[in-house]
Amino acid sequence: MSNRSPASEELQTARLSLRRPIEADIDAIFAIHSDPGTCLHNPSDALARPEEARELYQRWNDQWHSCGYGYWVVRPHNSALRLGFCGIKPMDLNDLKVLNLFYRFATSAWGHGFASEAATAVTSWASRHIPDLPLIARVRPANTASQRVAVRAGLTRAEHLDGTGYDGFNWIYTAKPQD
Repeated sequence: MSNRSPASEELQTARLSLRRPIEADIDAIFAIHSDPGTCLHNPSDALARPEEARELYQRWNDQWHSCGYGYWVVRPHNSALRLGFCGIKPMDLNDLKVLNLFYRFATSAWGHGFASEAATAVTSWASRHIPDLPLIARVRPANTASQRVAVRAGLTRAEHLDGTGYDGFNWIYTAKPQD
C-alpha cells in the first residue's frame, strides 16, 4: 500500500533546514546512531558498524520512494552541520495504521530546542499532507526530554494506546485531529 502524497523534500523553520537524506549523510547517520547517548532509551536503534548506517539510509530512501515522505536531515540554515534527523514513517499500532514521529539528534544539539522545532515542522507537514493517518510518537516513560519534544510538537498523551515496544514499554502521544 502506498501513501503517496505530494512530496516535500525540504522544510524550513525559523532556524532550521530539513531535507531528504542523501548518500553523503551516511557518515552522519552512523555518527549519531552509534553514540550511546542518542540511543540510551532505544538501544535496538544503536548502530555498531558503518555498513549498518548504509542499510538504514537505504531503508529511509526506500520509504521516500514508496511513500513520498520519510525522515529529514536537520541542519541550521546555511550550514552543512547535521544536527540530527526527524520524520515520519507508517506503521501499525494496535492494529491501527498510523504515522510514527521520529526524532534523534546529536548530543551536542540537545538543549537548544532543535528537536522541538523540527518535530513541530514535521507534525504540521503531516497534518496537511497525510491527514488520513493518525500521527503518534512512541516515547519511553523515562525519556522526559523526548516527552517534552512530543508535547511541544502538539501531541498529547494517549494512555489507552500505551504498550510494549522493541526496547520496552512505550508511552504513546498523539496529534489532535485537525478540524
